[in-house]
Amino acid sequence: MRFSVGLKTALAIAAITTAVGSSAIAQEGPVTVMVDRAKVFRIQEPASTVIVGNPFIADVAMHDASTVVITGKSYGSTNLVILDDNNEPIIDEVITVKASDEGTVFVHRNTARQSYSCAPECEPTLRLGDQSESFAAVAEQATQRNSLAVNAAGGGGAGGQ
Repeated sequence: MRFSVGLKTALAIAAITTAVGSSAIAQEGPVTVMVDRAKVFRIQEPASTVIVGNPFIADVAMHDASTVVITGKSYGSTNLVILDDNNEPIIDEVITVKASDEGTVFVHRNTARQSYSCAPECEPTLRLGDQSESFAAVAEQATQRNSLAVNAAGGGGAGGQ
């Protein structure tokens, strides 16, 4: 029986491999990814099947047969299983997704929270756990802005024609 190559081993190899865009490092315990950020690493064998325990928490995309991209989508933990052509596990690891507090300011009013991204000026940002009304207002503005940008770029509607 062949033993699986652990994700920590794959991350250690990725840290040495210059072809990987971001610098992934080997770590003890679960692989940690930040919400709305991606982590890239290589695996030693070509992948045939990719399984994510909870795709609401993390998304995994194969850039090619040996380059894995994990994107954090929501707080929590899930697992990642990657199988080879013989359905043998290449990777079977826990993925933990957490929020980055880097450049973030939280304003608390009693139990209500609003989040701001401050890099360097503070702007409202969407953050799970924020006050519902604040979150909905920022989400609506972001959706409207994105729609206007798509229309202006000719992606639909009269705005870009």
